[in-house]
Amino acid sequence: MIARITGKLIELGFSHVVVDVGGVGYRIFIPMSTYDRLPDAGKEVSLMTYTQVREDAFHLYGFATDDEKKLFEILISVSGIGAKLALSILSTMPVATFCSAVSNSELAIIKQISGIGKRTAERIVVELRDKVEKLAPGVKYGQADKELPDDKRIAAEEALLALEQLGFKRDKISKTLRALVDKLPNEECSAENLIRQSLQSLNT
Repeated sequence: MIARITGKLIELGFSHVVVDVGGVGYRIFIPMSTYDRLPDAGKEVSLMTYTQVREDAFHLYGFATDDEKKLFEILISVSGIGAKLALSILSTMPVATFCSAVSNSELAIIKQISGIGKRTAERIVVELRDKVEKLAPGVKYGQADKELPDDKRIAAEEALLALEQLGFKRDKISKTLRALVDKLPNEECSAENLIRQSLQSLNT
């Protein structure tokens, strides 16, 4: 199995790239999340890869991050989800957002992905809830407390994802947000206020 490919990026497309390694061009299918992180054509690139071997085909799928590859492998383990739909999921939303939606049974969010209807969304939640929690352990933030109102939980999750995009570590963000949610009244727990107060703590 080919686990990583490093070489010269000679062809760049939204759904695939071609990487030259020692004179051999490897066609690698990618999600948009990986495309956004690629260098310009002609430069060196390194992608983590998943190898799919079938009787009539040999396909490579490439990912910019380890979490993308892990989620891809988890997704294709679900009955009815092939590589194409798994790439569509990764192209539609960040790994953390999808994991959060699955963990919290947010079917409306999952159904926004092209190719996923109600039954598939329900199957994804049932089959993947435990698996995505291991991939992104912070996604169930707030659900441990059954008394936490939905709007407060959602605001905390939105703040967590926004702060993670700013480069802060998930474990530190979760700890900071948990303290704020416990301290602040419901009316002060908007995502914007949680982000502002978290930044004050995280930057000290």
